[in-house]
Amino acid sequence: MKRSHIYRTVGMVWFVLTVAAIVYATRLALVVAPTEATMGNVQRIFYYHVPTSMLSLLFPYVNFVASLFYLGWRRRDPLRAMAADAVAISAAEVTVVFSSLSLLTGMLWGRAAWGIWWTWDARLTSMLLLWLLYVSYLMLRKLSSTGQTQTLAAVLSVFAAVDVPIVFMSIRWWRTQHPAPVFFGGPDTGIDPSMRPAFGWNVLGWAMWGVFLLVFRYALERRRQEREQEAALKSIEGTLEIAQ
Repeated sequence: MKRSHIYRTVGMVWFVLTVAAIVYATRLALVVAPTEATMGNVQRIFYYHVPTSMLSLLFPYVNFVASLFYLGWRRRDPLRAMAADAVAISAAEVTVVFSSLSLLTGMLWGRAAWGIWWTWDARLTSMLLLWLLYVSYLMLRKLSSTGQTQTLAAVLSVFAAVDVPIVFMSIRWWRTQHPAPVFFGGPDTGIDPSMRPAFGWNVLGWAMWGVFLLVFRYALERRRQEREQEAALKSIEGTLEIAQ
């Protein structure tokens, strides 16, 4: 069996398992998990908001590490650098997806809990800044016409990664309207054991979806790079034929 067929089969199996995990997680979140005593059914947004927020802070570091490899390899090993760059741009796009979901679900929850869609507190503002940084990263990759686009984007990813710990620690460093940490926030933090399966399955399901998007987008980017290389080689060969 060809390697491409194996990859395609693994991808299809992963996609089916991802859909199954998300469907099961949704059932747990919307039907099985108990209704929270204070907020009622509105609290069920928690099962989507927190996992997408967690993942929006994870994939930036995939982008960051891949960008560092690109910067280190771009002169010594251009082929490896191109692969690292493909990982970087794929992770940036997944980051935008998850940070957008985090902001949208947070706004819905805030409207129901606070009566307002948005407030400029430290957590919300730093998360919005993270989203803007990665949107800027993608715009730079799309619109820049210089030969240093990948290098400039890699440098931008370093600055973007600095915002990730600020987002994470904001509700610990400053007093914000955003709720205090649910996990690892000290005594009396955490969720009721009856809510843990819904939360855990949503983290797993959406993480699997994020990995699927990352790998799928990486494969598309590598194909694009190969087409560009082939076009460049044909152009060089055509130039040499004309010169002869």
